[in-house]
Amino acid sequence: MCHDVDSRPPSPPRSGDVAERGLLTLTSADGTEFDAAFAAPAGEAGAGVVVLPDVRGLHPYYVALAERFAEAGFPAVAVDYYARTAGRAGQGTRDQDFDWKAHMPQATAEGIDGDTAAAVAYLRGRTRPDLPVITVGFCFGGSNAWRQAAGTLPLAGTAGFYGRPQLVGDAAGSAHLPVLMLIAGDDMATPVADQLALAETMRAAGADVETAVYDGAPHSFFDRSSDQWAEASADAWRRVLALLDRVAGSAAAGPAS
Repeated sequence: MCHDVDSRPPSPPRSGDVAERGLLTLTSADGTEFDAAFAAPAGEAGAGVVVLPDVRGLHPYYVALAERFAEAGFPAVAVDYYARTAGRAGQGTRDQDFDWKAHMPQATAEGIDGDTAAAVAYLRGRTRPDLPVITVGFCFGGSNAWRQAAGTLPLAGTAGFYGRPQLVGDAAGSAHLPVLMLIAGDDMATPVADQLALAETMRAAGADVETAVYDGAPHSFFDRSSDQWAEASADAWRRVLALLDRVAGSAAAGPAS
């Protein structure tokens, strides 16, 4: 379990009104209908977020996190990975009894990327066709966010919390999008050295990679224990929002003349 049943995300360092929030159904390119959560800020969007959850799929934590991004000024869609093998979640979100251990190994990169692409299309349909979008992933989702830095999807960047380099695989050698790696210093699942080695591989491939190692922080510090790791969580928020501001600014500036 990557976080407690009742865990909720820490507040972002800036906050505004949320104009819309709710659950929805999206359709991937392979025809799979899947559950997602959407939240939109009251103001104009400069960039958007696709949230890639941890192993538990669309847990209520990630519905709340989409709303947090909207509070910070960025429309967000959080997706569920498991419709292909587990069917749709009964109430739109996965509950504490969901058997993710049976379904996570069956989730494919192709399926996750198809769901991500559908979420990007939804965000752009609700805002503007050229909205820059990043993925922000956690644990299993963090691994996939880093993998997506290879740039096969219409993304402007990726951010991942405590991912596993082995799940990134050969895609690291093709990375070229901006990448943010948020690393728990006391991650019992993955050695810090392995994550920093992945960063070097992606840099060698041409990606602009920022790493932040939070000394002593455990795996899932941003969700399961953000109260105990408030300073680390606040810094992680600042870095993610800085990436969003960066891609929003680049899009506003347009191509160099």
